[in-house]
Amino acid sequence: MSKRALFSAGFAKNFGRTWLVLGFLFLYLPMVTLVVFSFNHSRLPSHWGGFSLEWYAKLADDSEIINGLWLSFKIALLSASGSVVLGTMAAFSLVKYRRFTGRTFFSGMVSAPLVMPEVIQGLSLLLMLVAIQHAIGFPERGLVTIWLGHLMIGMSYATVVVKARLQTLNPQLEEAAMDLGARPWQVFTLVTLPMIAQSLLSAWLLTFSLSLDDVVVSAFLSGPGATTMPLVIFSRARLGLDPSVNAVATVIIVVVAIGVALASILVARAERRRAAEVSAAYRDDS
Repeated sequence: MSKRALFSAGFAKNFGRTWLVLGFLFLYLPMVTLVVFSFNHSRLPSHWGGFSLEWYAKLADDSEIINGLWLSFKIALLSASGSVVLGTMAAFSLVKYRRFTGRTFFSGMVSAPLVMPEVIQGLSLLLMLVAIQHAIGFPERGLVTIWLGHLMIGMSYATVVVKARLQTLNPQLEEAAMDLGARPWQVFTLVTLPMIAQSLLSAWLLTFSLSLDDVVVSAFLSGPGATTMPLVIFSRARLGLDPSVNAVATVIIVVVAIGVALASILVARAERRRAAEVSAAYRDDS
């Protein structure tokens, strides 16, 4: 290989690595800075006043942030679980039933929240829920209304993730189960569901994160006594930077990082187990 080719290959390799490092720095350096300054004794973010845990101690006594964080976690858990259930049903209908009346309209409506501005979604939901409340007296603006808004958005994301996995499955496996006498519900629970378990977990984590940090829809649908953690942080950031905000953000980063790490380990173990079972099946057949 000529010197020019070697130089080009080396330059391309180093150039790619450089951009990769810069990309990771752009994504994660702000979060690292936030975590570091959550231990800053000074209230000024531009001045390091020494290591301190006082903001974490004050965070334990900050009822507004604690209540907002607890409310956000409850809504995120409910919306993520509901989004996975509804998204799986929608994806299964779109993939397994190619033709039914209104399929194109249904597919468009499922995908609409992905491209529609959240301001429009939040305002339309607010108007609809206010009209329903005036008609039947329910629901009050709070946890239920925020959950409904997050559920609408999360369902669309869950549908996309699960649909992509369902489209790659081998239909012969399900057909073989039905030939052996399994009923449709048994085929779904014993064959299809284990094969899409990883996508379900991915969809759950994605919708959980989207719900946890949503501001726009929550601002429209929240009510008195139902302020989520992102709204609390946003309102305080407008009045000035508060180190207690850095502390609660650090707690959330740690919790999410642990959750992602555990999910990755579980997915990797499931993949290795499935690969071992497939290899064992091939050996038994041979």
